[in-house]
Amino acid sequence: MKIITSGRNMKVSDRMREQIELKLEKFEKFFNSDIEVHVTLSHQKTMQILEITIPLKNGAVFRAEESSEDMFKSLDLAVDKLSKQIKKHKTNIHKRYQTHDSIRFDMIPESENKNEVESKIVRTKSFIMKPMDPEEAVLQMELVGHNFFIFLNGETDNLNVVYVRKDGNYGVIEPE
Repeated sequence: MKIITSGRNMKVSDRMREQIELKLEKFEKFFNSDIEVHVTLSHQKTMQILEITIPLKNGAVFRAEESSEDMFKSLDLAVDKLSKQIKKHKTNIHKRYQTHDSIRFDMIPESENKNEVESKIVRTKSFIMKPMDPEEAVLQMELVGHNFFIFLNGETDNLNVVYVRKDGNYGVIEPE
């Protein structure tokens, strides 16, 4: 596992790098040695923000973002969140598929919240659309922590959207 640490508008201290490596080494048993883990540190006013992203070869993405007044506390919170995601992912895979070979995932970009009056497109991402069924799309949506997910339906070859309804259930939007 290769850990890539970067800071947005800040320098990452050696002590922080060591702590990140120490905390993330417990995940080495879950991933191949060629997996890259991206850790980004930033700050906004008094809040220290830490984001950990683990993109897998099959398209799955584990992502945790936490903020607090101390960067080390943010690291602990993000590592706990990743731990829960990995356990949940493993449980869901075993329940539904019993193997790791049949599941495919895609990544959806994270939108940035801006408090500006005038909106503009500030980021564009592209990603490979792999066919999947709605249940797999719900799994991937939960992994990336979004409330909607666009996917290519493997049965109909159409773009579909799964989303979380206000009542906590899921909905699917299909084109006619």
